[in-house]
Amino acid sequence: MKVITKRIIGFVFAVAIMFGLVSFSCSKDVVSANTAFADTRPVVEIPSNALSMVEALQSAFRAVSNGVLPSVVELDVIETKTRPANPLESLPFFFFGQPDGFDRGEGKKREYKQSGLGSGVIVRKSDKTYYLLTNNHVAGSATEISVKLSDGREYEGKLVGKDERKDIALVSFQTSDDIPVAKLGNSDKVQTGDICFAMGTPLGYNASVTQGIVSATGREGSGIGNISDFIQTDAAINQGNSGGPLVNIYGEVIGINTWIASQSGGSQGLGFAIPINNVKKSIDDFISQGKVNYGWMGVSLMEIDEKFQKELGVEKIKGAFVPNIFINSPAAKAGIQSGDYITVLNGKKVKDVDQLVREVGDLTVGEKAEFTLIRNKKEISVTVTIESREDAVVNDNSKLWPGFIVYPLNEDARKELEIDKKIKGVVVTNVQAKSPAAALGLQNAQVITTVNDKSVTNIVEFYDALSLVGKKEIWFDIHKDGHTLSTPHYKF
Repeated sequence: MKVITKRIIGFVFAVAIMFGLVSFSCSKDVVSANTAFADTRPVVEIPSNALSMVEALQSAFRAVSNGVLPSVVELDVIETKTRPANPLESLPFFFFGQPDGFDRGEGKKREYKQSGLGSGVIVRKSDKTYYLLTNNHVAGSATEISVKLSDGREYEGKLVGKDERKDIALVSFQTSDDIPVAKLGNSDKVQTGDICFAMGTPLGYNASVTQGIVSATGREGSGIGNISDFIQTDAAINQGNSGGPLVNIYGEVIGINTWIASQSGGSQGLGFAIPINNVKKSIDDFISQGKVNYGWMGVSLMEIDEKFQKELGVEKIKGAFVPNIFINSPAAKAGIQSGDYITVLNGKKVKDVDQLVREVGDLTVGEKAEFTLIRNKKEISVTVTIESREDAVVNDNSKLWPGFIVYPLNEDARKELEIDKKIKGVVVTNVQAKSPAAALGLQNAQVITTVNDKSVTNIVEFYDALSLVGKKEIWFDIHKDGHTLSTPHYKF
């Protein structure tokens, strides 16, 4: 019995050891019943009708991405810049004294190259030449441009034209390859809530797509020096997306991604794209002339506040005020005057100054444009023959009449300027350098009391007296420090 018992005990002990060894050897591969791998979990049961809707949406997103991305490019650019040849050149030696034997190398500059990254979208093909839209701040100053497609093919790019006012540029490249050209949509039909896709090369990640909605339309760009009314989107836009397309659910380009509002420098759901309708004409201008050819009527425009509107007699009427007009400009020849309030252009109501600036700029040279305006609280119509906008003319303040803006002499203005209630007139503001007003010696905060010896007590009377009709010269009486002074005569 003892022998049998020992054998049984030995067998049980051996089995226990073997079980332990097996368990130990498998512990890395086999887990307890409390552990489940992701691929062993049962598939989530989704109602078939709901799943089919989501799958259809996913298929649509794939189709848009696959259809447009071949037309979206990465732009690698190099700008050649200059800096002082000697890093000590810019130190203020007039304070410290120039070191003995030190050659500042004045006037000498050293060139260096700075690389950049952006996006673009192919919008046209002519024979073997492809044209792509991007931003001016991406390629406008580039001395070298490399165009890279989503499939990795690369081409040497050439700057065709650029425009700072709209922040757009057109780049071309040559190839016999067959590359898709993106279809341009109609940005005037874009509405808040529309699904959209932002495409490009954010942070260097080529052929990226983000999806969101149109958060708003008509966003002002004057704060960044751009005359466009932007499409706002929450589709993620980051550095490198600039110049890439904003696309609708039909695969049409509705905008060019341009800037973001961010406190961190990264996407915060506030991206902005130039509406594609704002740049369609520019494509033709770039190809034919190498620049955007803006229409010009020859006035300066400004928004006015409620107090100004009330005195002008245009309360609650949307439009754009004309404080100055260029002498012998198309507007002046047509009879538009300083003090007019433009409300309609070619049958379309004017919402604000930015809109009017864009739409006048899009008019063609020689086109006759119909303007409706309010003067002396009366509505009149004029026809202006549009000319080409030339920087040399636009920047010549010597032709800007009268070269300043007046403001109502209301109670607030009287208190601030300490003007007696007996004094009637209008306040001079924003005197432009080298303008007729500057030549006459007018200064900000002065009060004009008469024009050509005719008393003026409000803005309407002032601009009525300022009319150039039938006048060969104009002069002003001004109130200054308790004195009344007359300016010299300005002759036309």
